[in-house]
Amino acid sequence: MNLLLISNSTQFGGGYLEHCRDALVTLFGPAPRRLLFVPFALADHDAYAAKASAAFVAMGYVCRSLHEFRDPTAALADADGIFVGGGNTFRLLDQLQRRGLVDPLRARVRDGMPYAGASAGTNVACPTIRTTNDMPIVMPASFTALALVPFQINPHYLDPDPGSRHMGETREQRIREFHEENHAAVLGLREGGMLRIEGGSATLLGPHAMRLFRRGENPREIAPGTSLSFLL
Repeated sequence: MNLLLISNSTQFGGGYLEHCRDALVTLFGPAPRRLLFVPFALADHDAYAAKASAAFVAMGYVCRSLHEFRDPTAALADADGIFVGGGNTFRLLDQLQRRGLVDPLRARVRDGMPYAGASAGTNVACPTIRTTNDMPIVMPASFTALALVPFQINPHYLDPDPGSRHMGETREQRIREFHEENHAAVLGLREGGMLRIEGGSATLLGPHAMRLFRRGENPREIAPGTSLSFLL
């Protein structure tokens, strides 16, 4: 498979997809190519599609939104690549399930179609969406997602603020709770972080280290450029 799993679509001080532009171009290859955008994580599909299309047109690609097609399965079959945008992960998975797109999308990506996801789009690439940060504003038929990778990801991973007076659980504590009930490894992907997967290789990209959580083990810091192929 050929994947780029991004923590966030907008980096502080930059524009939409600006910080991951080079990685997206490397993933999708030379322009022109026909890309599909999945807007279902936000409510206003038209506005979201226009925003994504403008970003990809600036890279030289033709980009259409999946909600514009009468036959989205056929559109998947014809596309050269797909980008799944961020927003609410529960809504995104619910819409993919309701529209009958989970199996066709999984099949196309496993067959080699380049897949990029940001935030919610990264969450649904995992076996389940159980490590999302989002509120369950809708109830999908199940939490089972695309399972393009065998591990979980927590996008927008935040380290504890030592000066904070907030007494609620930290992100690390939430992930430890996940491991009280589940076995899959969890990757805490900080802002600007990206996971590049090509075939049997996986590499951490971006300016920051990643935090790796495994059940029964202490968390590990993984530096940018490190191979993560042992997780595949």
